[in-house]
Amino acid sequence: MLESKYMTKAVAVMTAAAVILCLASILFSENLAETFGGKIVAMEYESRIFDTSQIISIDILIAEEEWNEMLDNAMSEVYYSCDVVVNGTTFCNVGIRPKGNTSLSAIASDPENDRYSFKIEFDKFVEGQTCWGLDKLVLNNNYADATGRKEAIVYDMYQYLDVDASLYNYAKISVNGDYWGVYLALEAVEDSFLLRNYGVEDGNLYKPDSMNMDKGGKEGRKGFDMESFPRPDDDGTGEWPGRDGKEEPPGRGKEDVPAEWGKEDVPEERGKEDVPAEWSGKQASPERGGFPRDSGDGMPGGFSGRGANLNYMDDDLDSYTDIWESSITKSSKADHKNVVSALKNISEGIQLEKYLDIDNILKYMAVHSFSVNEDSLSGMMAHNYYLYENNGQLNILPWDYNLSFGGMAMGGEKDGTSMVNDPIDTPFSGTEFFDALLENEEYLAKYHEYYEILVEEYLYGGKLEETYQRISNQIDDLVKTDPNSMYTYEEYEKGVQTLYDTIMLRAESIRGQLDGTIPSTQEGQRTDSGNLVDGSAIDISSMGVFTMGGGTP
Repeated sequence: MLESKYMTKAVAVMTAAAVILCLASILFSENLAETFGGKIVAMEYESRIFDTSQIISIDILIAEEEWNEMLDNAMSEVYYSCDVVVNGTTFCNVGIRPKGNTSLSAIASDPENDRYSFKIEFDKFVEGQTCWGLDKLVLNNNYADATGRKEAIVYDMYQYLDVDASLYNYAKISVNGDYWGVYLALEAVEDSFLLRNYGVEDGNLYKPDSMNMDKGGKEGRKGFDMESFPRPDDDGTGEWPGRDGKEEPPGRGKEDVPAEWGKEDVPEERGKEDVPAEWSGKQASPERGGFPRDSGDGMPGGFSGRGANLNYMDDDLDSYTDIWESSITKSSKADHKNVVSALKNISEGIQLEKYLDIDNILKYMAVHSFSVNEDSLSGMMAHNYYLYENNGQLNILPWDYNLSFGGMAMGGEKDGTSMVNDPIDTPFSGTEFFDALLENEEYLAKYHEYYEILVEEYLYGGKLEETYQRISNQIDDLVKTDPNSMYTYEEYEKGVQTLYDTIMLRAESIRGQLDGTIPSTQEGQRTDSGNLVDGSAIDISSMGVFTMGGGTP
């Protein structure tokens, strides 16, 4: 460890090469764009790290007392120096820290669990250092995912449709030579990602988040206030208060607002006019359960209403501080005005081609809504996505899918019928941002076309089966021997099979929604549920679900 603290000549040469590559991308961007088929820069790490034909090995070399100190103080999210050996190549003086929000809080509160997700920042302490061009690597612990593959499958779908999304691969993680666990490695959405996807264009990147957290910058965040989030009752049934024994979290039906949230008499059919006055009179989410799409001065659970849901409110930049305070790149007031102007025009359905990267967003919508990820704009939480703006045009970049396919059920919902039939034409309850696209016949047809590609080619065409088998071959033995696994191997096997069954039932439902035999909106399914795909055999909790206080369900 002491010897490895000093930069070797090999690392110096490698760092210089990375810098030269970046300079070359700036000087010869047009030639590079032509050479690499539209991508401005082909990054070496694409093949060195994210070739999914074989998983990567990562050994974290760090003094034992520093490692334990970092774990003991994980909530502070402070970077520690370590050396990292990636596939046999050593990178010295690299920054590492635990990462996450709800998962970080949950693990920190669980005395039996130290399996944090991590960020590895190669240039944290050595300016310009990269890992074959990659500035930051994310190692996800697959929290609340007994299958160990929800995110991998979703990102594989994104790659299949050629969406602007992070590259992924599995990683065998060791600490000082001792096996720590199998993780999912992701390309961080930062400088290297932008260079790979957008070359040298001068765009702005944000990671909006409506969750109630300390805005203390990248370091020292307190995370989500777990106590402020509504919980199931405490009588051991796992039911939501005021729900007459229905095992479903709020936000998915017409009668599902708990009484203690200030709504005593909930109408039979919830619409835009049914929002409680104390929720600032904002517009409710039509057809998806009546949560306000713009939380205004606040929503139950500690969510702010400062622009993270991407709804246009007014021209005041201070109304959108959840966006500006989340800036990943340096941005100015002029840039912020471009974003607000785009949001305004999008809300009015004006010149959508000018203000939206339509093709990429339609692909994003198809994969994202297929995954039924309620821990996002699909549900009541306006977070877990990136907003990219360039010359006034907006793009949405995906993030965080460990709680997809019903993972937000929080231990209550077991029957998968509602989840596998999630309506494809009303997929976003947390925002109006996508409404103009869904209301446009041309764009709706294109969105459906991307869904057909997913269903007919990726799923029924055998790509899912191929991906599933590859992942099993790569990680089954690692899961079986994982010393810090949050699930038993038997639970993993059951979750893996349940996820496969869930995805195929979801495909069956979407096929029906596309051909009109199954209603494709929430309102339509409430009116006519006769042809819904039966998901009652799906035990959602067996795939892993979100828990409030740490530990596994």
